[in-house]
Amino acid sequence: MEYIKSDSSYIIRLDRGEEVLEAISSLCEKENIKAGFLSGLGAANDIEIGIFDTAEKEYFKQSFSGDYEISALAGNISRQKGKPYLHFHITIGNPKEGKFAAGHLSKCVISATAEIYLTAVNADVDREFSEEIGLNLIKF
Repeated sequence: MEYIKSDSSYIIRLDRGEEVLEAISSLCEKENIKAGFLSGLGAANDIEIGIFDTAEKEYFKQSFSGDYEISALAGNISRQKGKPYLHFHITIGNPKEGKFAAGHLSKCVISATAEIYLTAVNADVDREFSEEIGLNLIKF
């Protein structure tokens, strides 16, 4: 991962073999980013996407391997128990094979490169688990 910082924004390049969630979490720790949002695109070959089943209160995941374009990566950053909490969604596709998917990002290994723009927000945003919903909700 390489990046530059400008005011409260970061321009990030991830390289082949890097995992998105691990890399962004590491950056948040290093730069003490407590809250923010990001968007990005790129190419990946090992991806896990999920959907939250509100009745069963659990994520159901599907894995994808092979060549995929990341057409949209979006999400927010907060903290839970002092550690970075990343909530990202992704849209991937392989037009050559007619495969497309979108959902909550659990894993994404870069196959070529990823270009991500992250904006840090000067706020303390925490997360707390909601028994009623079954998710870690933003707590102010």
